[in-house]
Amino acid sequence: MCVFCKIIKGVIPSQKMYEDNDIIIIKDINPEAKLHYLMIPKQHFANICEMTEEQSIIMARGFRTLAKLTSSLGLDGGFRLISNKGKDACQSVEHLHVHILGGEQLPERIN
Repeated sequence: MCVFCKIIKGVIPSQKMYEDNDIIIIKDINPEAKLHYLMIPKQHFANICEMTEEQSIIMARGFRTLAKLTSSLGLDGGFRLISNKGKDACQSVEHLHVHILGGEQLPERIN
């Protein structure tokens, strides 16, 4: 079982900001911005290239939910979404997740 599946099941503690039947949004334990969250689907699949049609619908609902939570997450000024896929992109956990970075002026380019 991967680390995110363990977080979803409550085996590993996390600071949950939101949870529904399909996704959780947690604070990242190694933040790379003033505010750094992870949106994680509860259903395990490795990355965006492995999504089924049903899983893409779950992710779309997650993005719509994120839009509704912008203020409560402190992201009114804007945010950046990042999802790594594969070794070359440094995907560290093979369970799709989307980094949500904000709460401050972010650099224009990612180094």
